[in-house]
Amino acid sequence: MIRITKEFKFEMAHALHGYDGVCANIHGHSYRLWVTVKGKVKEELGHPKNGMVMDFVDLKKVVKPNIVDKFDHALVLNANSPHADINLEAFDKVYHLDYQPTSENLVIDFANYIKAQLPDGVSLVKVVLSETATSFAEWNEDDTSSHLI
Repeated sequence: MIRITKEFKFEMAHALHGYDGVCANIHGHSYRLWVTVKGKVKEELGHPKNGMVMDFVDLKKVVKPNIVDKFDHALVLNANSPHADINLEAFDKVYHLDYQPTSENLVIDFANYIKAQLPDGVSLVKVVLSETATSFAEWNEDDTSSHLI
């Protein structure tokens, strides 16, 4: 088994409803997302994917449209937050999630989406979401008890 990892970057704003610090206010981060998958290396001479676990282009096709492109330069709010009631009609990309948009919950959500999109023979190993240069959340397949709160 070989693991491969692809990194993605996006900018996103959020607010943490009920939080006891400055992150209760709408603010933004420069997110970095690492997605690691594993599988057997294809050993099929003449096949265009020979020598690969999964083409990085195909992994990008899983992650970019429904995670990176969706959340890049978006405002993400907890649907139960009073922030959800303010007039946000002037903004194109506002998402009201049914959970607190922390890095921990986002990484679980992203992992669940990615797992469902992978081809046969390839499995998700790890998803790391960094919201600052020194802070990140990690989903790991070995931690099977992870679930969205």
